[in-house]
Amino acid sequence: MQFSDFIGRVNEPQTILMAKKTRELRAQGIQITDLTLGEPDFATPQHIIEAAVTAMHEGYTKYPPVAGYPELRQAVCNKLKTDNNLHYLPEEIMVSTGAKQALANVILSIINPGDEAIIPAPYWVTYASLVALGQGECTFIPCSVDDNFKLSPEKLEAAITPKSRLFIFSSPCNPSGAVYSREELEALKNVFVKYPDIFIISDEIYEYINFKGRHESIAQFPELKERVIIINGFSKGFAMTGWRLGYMAANREIIAACEKFQSQITSGANSITQRAAITALLADKAPSFAMTAAFKERKEYFIAALSNINGIRINDPEGAFYAFPDISAFFGKTDGHTLIQNADDFTMYMLHTGHVAGVSGAAFGDESCIRFSFATDLDTLKEAAEKIKTALGRLH
Repeated sequence: MQFSDFIGRVNEPQTILMAKKTRELRAQGIQITDLTLGEPDFATPQHIIEAAVTAMHEGYTKYPPVAGYPELRQAVCNKLKTDNNLHYLPEEIMVSTGAKQALANVILSIINPGDEAIIPAPYWVTYASLVALGQGECTFIPCSVDDNFKLSPEKLEAAITPKSRLFIFSSPCNPSGAVYSREELEALKNVFVKYPDIFIISDEIYEYINFKGRHESIAQFPELKERVIIINGFSKGFAMTGWRLGYMAANREIIAACEKFQSQITSGANSITQRAAITALLADKAPSFAMTAAFKERKEYFIAALSNINGIRINDPEGAFYAFPDISAFFGKTDGHTLIQNADDFTMYMLHTGHVAGVSGAAFGDESCIRFSFATDLDTLKEAAEKIKTALGRLH
């Protein structure tokens, strides 16, 4: 069968592929410790669930506005003002079916064939795929564990060309857990002010899972605010992954373009989820902060455990719920059966021999690392750490 060139530019995310492989091995009776998916292991807070039930009883089961209910857009504005000291109007807010759709809306509304998108690596897997769908070109800037996986202003400026149209990054970062400080963002801002034609996508979906304190957004700088598109949502901070709701904050022209695009793809996001999201934003966020405290405890255990394994180099993630160790010291080693030559080999070795599922760093643009999620209970992490140590001890 012949398909379009468009679909040929789409690859299945490695995160989903590894989850499939894990399920297949489990179906064969093999006990796999799964550290692949980026999903909180907590239930959605009860008050949010009750808000959804109430919404259904109140008749919120019809098509919603494409850009979202006015009350939700206002609630997002209130959140941005209270949590981030950012002033937006409701017409500068748009909600979508997950942050992934918000990203797609923006990227496909901005990128033309041949335009360049600058992306610091490691990066979330979908960024590059969406740029490819728009027939743009990606310029990746490697940032290693030695840089704490953060981009310097010097590297940024060196990557900019006349074709540069878009910059995409996340803070807190998936997969590295890097969190940019205000000073670090200001240094990047000082570069961007020289290049007024570059839009900036700031993916802040892990905002509430921040272990260093106050979240900082690059949108706080007035010189850039009109060019910044904030992407956020409810999946991570509110344990609402299956509810599928994200949002963006941007200038009105960008919102209008994205609304036009979304109107032909999905129209408005789920009406019941939107009503529940209003409650999520306006009610007490204590459950979100409790989740973050639990993730921090798990992080401290798991990072310490990995750090004690000879050959692993790892940073201390300041946000999100991932460990992203550099495992390049094991390249060229073997257990007598499997030769590890790269991150993909290492990941398959850990899956089939160590029986721990992670995601190759190559999927995120770093071929020296592997991503493990610690969005699971401490007992599972202890089991994983022991399995990883045992499997790596067989290599020589």
